[in-house]
Amino acid sequence: MSKSNQKVTEMDIPAYITSLGQRARGAARHIARADSGQKNDALLAIAAALVAERKKLLSANQKDMEAGKQSGLDAALMDRLELNDERINGMAEGVQQIAALADPIGEITDLAYRPSGIQVGRMRVPLGVIGIIYESRPNVTADAAALCLKSGNAAILRGGSEALYSNQAINNCIQQGLQQAGLPGDIVQVVEITDRLAVGEMIQLQEYIDVIIPRGGKGLIERISQDARVPVIKHLHGVCHVYIDKAADLDKAEAIAVNAKTQRYGTCNTMETLLIDQAVAGEILPRLAARYKDAGVEMRGCDQSRAIIKDMVTATEADWDAEYLAPVLSIKIVDDFDTAVSHIQQYSSAHTEAIVTEDYSAARRFLREVDSSSVMVNASTRFADGFEYGLGAEIGISTDKLHVRGPVGLEGLTSQKYVVFGDGQVRS
Repeated sequence: MSKSNQKVTEMDIPAYITSLGQRARGAARHIARADSGQKNDALLAIAAALVAERKKLLSANQKDMEAGKQSGLDAALMDRLELNDERINGMAEGVQQIAALADPIGEITDLAYRPSGIQVGRMRVPLGVIGIIYESRPNVTADAAALCLKSGNAAILRGGSEALYSNQAINNCIQQGLQQAGLPGDIVQVVEITDRLAVGEMIQLQEYIDVIIPRGGKGLIERISQDARVPVIKHLHGVCHVYIDKAADLDKAEAIAVNAKTQRYGTCNTMETLLIDQAVAGEILPRLAARYKDAGVEMRGCDQSRAIIKDMVTATEADWDAEYLAPVLSIKIVDDFDTAVSHIQQYSSAHTEAIVTEDYSAARRFLREVDSSSVMVNASTRFADGFEYGLGAEIGISTDKLHVRGPVGLEGLTSQKYVVFGDGQVRS
């Protein structure tokens, strides 16, 4: 146990979390007034430190991996936990990409003269102090720190206990970068205790934390959403749909439906339910079934689907609600466009939905009528990602409707305030 961790265990947990909040609030004032050059210097120094400290990162991660094996973490969690050369390079590259993005802070938009002679506009400003609670993936520590830093926010990061040593090693690189750029280390603080009480204290700390962003399983996010007194940016899960319309180009449909499911299984933008218009089901479903079988995907279908693919497992009502995060797919043949949209409205988690069609009117209706954070035409749901949207790294994907919706990048970690320019005007 590190000396700092030893000190933490000797402290009262509420007092410790309050101390982090107080220090973060003070640091937030420093980073809010830092210019783009200083923030970018810190980010580039962090990226360089991640590469330079590769051996230490791998050594720390190995401790977490060994502990994970002993505690019986499943294969998917072990995969998310693991760091290797490629993932360390990816972390460093991600931080560099954030440094290359335009700085949103201080941007003034919509500036216009009013009849009184004043000019009114809106300026983009940081949120303040952001608490991020996440599980498994240690790369989130680097991504979250970099996004908060570039957007002018202080961050309190609470990673999962399974990644404790990895997160501490990454934080050492972050601290090196901040120090090299002449910025306070308290701009990014990693919670050094694994007790779940720390999470409970963070989500109550309204005085010092402005927003909480949870990343992890549905249970974690539900708990935080229900118990938090601090505002939360969240999505509970990703039950994403692809609908193959009767007017679909079937070659496009095959490519999209295969990619949306098999490109990666354990992500929130992976397709979990495939809807197929009955007019084309007889032709496209056998083609897709062959591809899914080759990929080892278990298919669970409605009665009409099973009439076409005899060895398909019967789908239950629970399957339409399921986020599998695994090589499992539910398949439903629908009567028409309206039936497909109704199914999505009933079972979607409001994350990402896609239609495959060559019918312009159907595409426009789908965009208008499907109420999810990302709605796509003739593209894989796997594109619902901050990097693919040109936002750089993302802190998560919000399915809320207030403040920010969809991938949460730099702009999503900011707010706006009104600014007024006058020349001595007074109101009569």
